[in-house]
Amino acid sequence: MRHSILLTLCVAGTLALSACQKPGGNDVDRAFQNVNVVDETNLNDVMLEVADPNEAVTYFQRASKEQPDRIDLRRGLAKSLVRAKRHAEAISAWKKVNAHEDATHEDKVDLADALIRNNDWDKADAVLDEVPPTFETYKRYRLEAMVADSNKEWDKADSFYETAVGLTTKPAGVLNNWGYSKLTRGDYAEAEKLFADAIRQDDSIFTAKNNLILARAAQKKYAMPVLPIDQTERAQLLYTMGLSAVKQGDTEIGKGLMRDAIETHPQHFEAAVRSLRALEQS
Repeated sequence: MRHSILLTLCVAGTLALSACQKPGGNDVDRAFQNVNVVDETNLNDVMLEVADPNEAVTYFQRASKEQPDRIDLRRGLAKSLVRAKRHAEAISAWKKVNAHEDATHEDKVDLADALIRNNDWDKADAVLDEVPPTFETYKRYRLEAMVADSNKEWDKADSFYETAVGLTTKPAGVLNNWGYSKLTRGDYAEAEKLFADAIRQDDSIFTAKNNLILARAAQKKYAMPVLPIDQTERAQLLYTMGLSAVKQGDTEIGKGLMRDAIETHPQHFEAAVRSLRALEQS
């Protein structure tokens, strides 16, 4: 921050010196305005990326009220509302962005995203239909895949997921979603492959690891695969596998997996203890 302030002062000092050397105060005024715009842009980015979501909402509400014609401030408010998980308000904000004369196809995609987050699937589908097919982005195809999933249009979903994977350098999230889609269809082997791919792309996604265990257990594969996990995660995955085994009628295997989970967990694993006790009593 000190570097930013120093840079601004240096620029201001240089402009002031040039103003003393030659006439043209209006030019200096415009230069000062440009410096202020740069500073404001940086602040907007900070509010969007690292600030508390609700604080960002307050900031952009005030800023967009003061300058209602600026679409970047409207976008900032809409994105902040999404970050704050205030989805109904986010939908309203994105609609106002899209009503602006400078709205883009990306703004429409962001509106569809907000609608999906609010479980308004039919409306999201209708909004995405308004986006021309020539607008090809990762986010657009990821949302198209999710909507196709919700409509059980499996071939379309697979096509959209595949396209989305090819349009990003970080496909772990969409691979996990695609795997979950396969899991819900009962295609457990393909789901297992997709979850494994997601973990290879980003081994920090615990959801993908848990889903991988579910896909394997559905095939009665009860051996723990080699995964980058800590002791707590291993215990949780063993517990997931145990529950899946019991669900499929392999009760004794499930009990053994739960005992392993309890022994593995570095602390008291209340959920596993309670489940095992219920099984043994029954």
